[in-house]
Amino acid sequence: MVMRVFVLDTNRKPLSPCHPARARELLRKGKAAVFRRVPFTIILKYAPAEEPTEVKVKIDPGSRTTGMALVMRRRGMDEVVWASELQHRGLEVKAKLDKRRVVRCARRSRKTRYRPARFLNRGRKEGWLPPSLESRVNNVVTWVRRLCRWAHVGGLSMELVKFDTQTMQDPEVSGAEYQQGTLYGYEVREYLLEKWGHRCVYCGTEDVPLEVEHIVPKSKGGSDRVSNLTLACHTCNQRKGNRPIEEFLRRKPEILRRVLSQAKAPLRDIAAVNATRWALLERLKGTGLPVELGTGGRTKFNRTTQGYPKKHWIDAACVGETGGAVRLDPDVEALSIKAMGRGCRQMCRMDKYGFPRTGPKAARTVHGFRTGDFVRADVPKGGHAGIHVGRVVVRTSGSFRVGENDGVSWRYCYRLQHGNGYRYVSNSSHA
Repeated sequence: MVMRVFVLDTNRKPLSPCHPARARELLRKGKAAVFRRVPFTIILKYAPAEEPTEVKVKIDPGSRTTGMALVMRRRGMDEVVWASELQHRGLEVKAKLDKRRVVRCARRSRKTRYRPARFLNRGRKEGWLPPSLESRVNNVVTWVRRLCRWAHVGGLSMELVKFDTQTMQDPEVSGAEYQQGTLYGYEVREYLLEKWGHRCVYCGTEDVPLEVEHIVPKSKGGSDRVSNLTLACHTCNQRKGNRPIEEFLRRKPEILRRVLSQAKAPLRDIAAVNATRWALLERLKGTGLPVELGTGGRTKFNRTTQGYPKKHWIDAACVGETGGAVRLDPDVEALSIKAMGRGCRQMCRMDKYGFPRTGPKAARTVHGFRTGDFVRADVPKGGHAGIHVGRVVVRTSGSFRVGENDGVSWRYCYRLQHGNGYRYVSNSSHA
């Protein structure tokens, strides 16, 4: 299985994605032209009569990386026709906000009361999210809307919660059938793997089968709450037995302190996902498409029962009830999309004392190119002789950086695609 190519008709209406070989044939015969380079999209020079097949966009939201997959019904089974992994820049946004906060605090301490006071004069709209979280939601919604322009999307599927905390706290709660069934174990195990880093907490061993371990043994009054659970390899689990953890780790005080402090510590990444999930759901509902919901435990259950490895885009394909039977090639390299931002919003640069040192910023265009454009450089001679394709970083001197090659003259560059705030990495030959 290979990732499909997006197809538009002559009126820019989305059609069914086609095989790359079919796209090359249409381009070679002059029946189509290249519409986008990444993700690769062609536009036909005619309007076909057949109706396009609906596809479903499936999303596995994450704090740092969100998996996305396009699933189409073929031969009586759902099949992944396109996939990507979207890397967010929430941590970068948070770091820049912290840096700005330091400058503003220093400015306030100078007692510059010649400026008008500004107390409680900034309102927040309903549903406000911190900028670092808002960027995550905007990235996902932006790509869902783009996929709706390039493919005939008939529905969405989203992992609403990473873990079903209700079933973890009270596995006997009445309600949905899965809360008393197999999925309860998957919810707890997925949570523990995320919390303890997929390794044994006692010896640090990775890539081995891990067992659920009670920090305070049940024979000593310990409970089954997730705050009392951790992961250990079989050897450490047997060695500890029902001994108190203080006795078992008395010669390893550093590990003891780490385990006890981390046992009740919240997951920052999971907190970010939980804080944005409802906002993301409301934005997706705003597209007017039906939205299927699922949990992280069900996603892992679907993935493991089908024997697929752990990848973000594979998790996206396995979201919800429809992810229980999906056909895909786990060796396929999904398109990696990294959010880079759309330029600096800062009106002017500041010096180290917080005073402006430049005028209002404007988008810098050098010889018709802007940083972030996707270009092709045909260098005939010199140290950079050859063909280079990638994201460009412009300089006023006219010496650009194209991909990993620095010092390429603007005269040899040709724009393939305007920059849109994202960087793409793919091993696919047609991308």
